[in-house]
Amino acid sequence: MRSLRDMQCGKSAVVVRLAGEGALKRRIMDMGITKGTNITVRKVAPLGDPLEVTVRGYELTIRKADAENIIVE
Repeated sequence: MRSLRDMQCGKSAVVVRLAGEGALKRRIMDMGITKGTNITVRKVAPLGDPLEVTVRGYELTIRKADAENIIVE
């Protein structure tokens, strides 16, 4: 298992679990990223932060610090 942060541009994966606790985990879940969700990395900013991903049919931009808490397979 690896985090979303380690995925390459253009690759897809399924969310296995969310690390972190409290407000951080709630914020990620409110964005639509939950266990079993398909997620695709679309773009990475030139300096590597943030990442643009496709989740549930819409584009979402998340920081690398948040992407590290999303465990994918």
